[in-house]
Amino acid sequence: MSVNIAIDGPAGAGKSTIAKKVASKLSFIYVDTGAMYRAMALHLLKQNVSLEDAKAISQSCQSAHISIVYDGGEQQVILNGENVTSMLRTESVGNMASVSSANPDVRAKLVSLQQELAASANVVMDGRDIGTVVLPKAQVKVYLTASSHTRALRRYKELLEKKEECELEAIEADIIDRDYRDMHREISPLRQAEDAVLVDSSDMTIEEVVNTIITLYDKAR
Repeated sequence: MSVNIAIDGPAGAGKSTIAKKVASKLSFIYVDTGAMYRAMALHLLKQNVSLEDAKAISQSCQSAHISIVYDGGEQQVILNGENVTSMLRTESVGNMASVSSANPDVRAKLVSLQQELAASANVVMDGRDIGTVVLPKAQVKVYLTASSHTRALRRYKELLEKKEECELEAIEADIIDRDYRDMHREISPLRQAEDAVLVDSSDMTIEEVVNTIITLYDKAR
């Protein structure tokens, strides 16, 4: 039986960074749900589906099979038997992903594919509805969060390192606004699963958070 670790939480909480490190330490597959949405977008483009044709998007997404494998420690995204990893970062794929990800049929199809992957392999998956919708029976569920100020400060430092102009107050205001939208969206709103462990990383290092989750995994075995 496969083991699933679900990590949910608001934007800027460090979910992907933590999930990748946990997966690496446990030799699990890190499921990059964003890459799967991009692969779906590529599939729709290959089917010559228009951005404006919601019905065609709903129909065409059903013929996509997307999985994630690792080769030499590097994530590879497989679409209908083809390795499409190098094709996922184009502007056209990004534009289609932005539109198609809001389609409920696309979302349902990808949830099904993510569940299929999690049923066949040990995975760590992060997002906003993993523990509540995608993997409700995950053996380990974590709700990873941090104060809006802490998350804003992290983002502020990242932008400064890239030499980009930014204001801490504006970043924090945007994070607070995004939290509200994520928690009040109609489909799969962000919320802590009843059986998820709350981990507030405001005053924790990355390694401390990783070790906390691995300890939870050890206890669940």
